[in-house]
Amino acid sequence: MKRAIARAIFDDVGSYPLPEGTTKGWVTETFAKLDVEPESEPERELDSYKNRLYEIIRDAMWQKLNAGVDVPNYPQFQNMIAQFIVPIMDDDRTEAPLLIKEEEAKIVEMDALEQMAMAYREKRGEKLKLRICVTGPIELYYNQFPPPVYIDVLSNLAKSVGRFVKHTIEEAKGNRNYEVQCATIDEPSIGLDPRIEEEGIITALELASEYAFQKGVDTQIHLHSPIFYETICEVKGINVIGLESAANPSLLALIDKKQLEEHDKFLRIGVSRTDILSMAAEYDEIHGTNAFKDKGVLERVVNEYNSPEKVKKRLEQAYSIFGDRIRYVGLDCGLGPFPSQELAYLVLKNTSEGIKGFYK
Repeated sequence: MKRAIARAIFDDVGSYPLPEGTTKGWVTETFAKLDVEPESEPERELDSYKNRLYEIIRDAMWQKLNAGVDVPNYPQFQNMIAQFIVPIMDDDRTEAPLLIKEEEAKIVEMDALEQMAMAYREKRGEKLKLRICVTGPIELYYNQFPPPVYIDVLSNLAKSVGRFVKHTIEEAKGNRNYEVQCATIDEPSIGLDPRIEEEGIITALELASEYAFQKGVDTQIHLHSPIFYETICEVKGINVIGLESAANPSLLALIDKKQLEEHDKFLRIGVSRTDILSMAAEYDEIHGTNAFKDKGVLERVVNEYNSPEKVKKRLEQAYSIFGDRIRYVGLDCGLGPFPSQELAYLVLKNTSEGIKGFYK
């Protein structure tokens, strides 16, 4: 008799396309308006901007939930660097250089989700489980400063990142409608940027993940390369390591299951590809199409590369190697580069069906 497989959690990475007719410029401008003192903008005009932005955030979240995502990330429409580094570098919001005050470490999108979380609980009879994503201290440091690494500077950045996590978890603790199940530190450049060396990585990630770990919240790290995964295994506060293995299944061979077990680490496995430009280019070359001009081709691209059956097979392959060391599954990366919300929703829906098919 086969042993039952523990069901992994389907989450998403965060970014999502904007609705048709809404530009990135408008979103950036609106977040900036909400970030200034209220008296600097006419109240009625500010409310109009805020209401529209919050509506866009809530609608994207409902799309993720309706597609079948178990633990959706708040929709990330902001620039991943600017969202965190702008307040961290604002002298009025810091208590020391690059150390943000705890009360200033807010993720605005969480405020936008309060209303829809209430509706979710009324509809489904349970709290909305959320994933939050913060840009990691290594990513922020190398974006702002060249090598070498000054540990005191990096440490303050890491503490600030940890305070964004702490503020959001604490806000959720007293909330009747939602809870933070997973906090993710986004470090896409670790293992890819040749300037990044091992020095400071463990210290910074410990500081950034410490609070979530203490509170029993799953703490993921989102990587684009597993080169430093052995270093990540040394970070006590991170218990889930994310792999972009749908587009690059060979990455699975770089991870040693025994090492994960020794350090009690789990994996987040990518089972759907999100590199839409590469998928489209490959499809066009095979079929002689122009995916971004010919009507309906992009939908065929998504169904070709992320069909429920292919999602299922990717999950089967990952489980054959890692078994119960897999705790989360989902998309390789964010859906922000996709040209429409309809296509992004299709990826999520196919992923959900493929995951369900595997566990059946």
